[in-house]
Amino acid sequence: LVQVVESGGGSVQAGGSLRLSCTVSGYAIGDYAMGWFRQAPGKEREGVSCINWTGLSMNYADSVKGRFTISRDNAKNTLYLQMNSLKPEDTAMYYCAVDRVRRRFGYCSDIGVSGIWGQGTQVTVSS
Repeated sequence: LVQVVESGGGSVQAGGSLRLSCTVSGYAIGDYAMGWFRQAPGKEREGVSCINWTGLSMNYADSVKGRFTISRDNAKNTLYLQMNSLKPEDTAMYYCAVDRVRRRFGYCSDIGVSGIWGQGTQVTVSS
């Protein structure tokens, strides 16, 4: 049974930081791209940041560039998202997804379609 579990969400004031983690069990992530997505109430889900299977290629939504950093530790089967300088507009449910297709580039658009998803972790940023 594959399980994707996000953690690290919470409530912070604008300008604060959070570090999200996504731990996968029952599925070795080493050959698979992964990504973080978010969905705010009344809005469509959007790709925040995705990373390829080697961890050497990352991409970010324009809205988070320079503030968020994605990383992965394949030995721990875990994906991270360091979020700094948080803004109220970052408030959303954050989801992790791991690709089902081996060794793809790591575009969020690909992972969003075919990924294995977690249940999400809530991030709330107050002004």
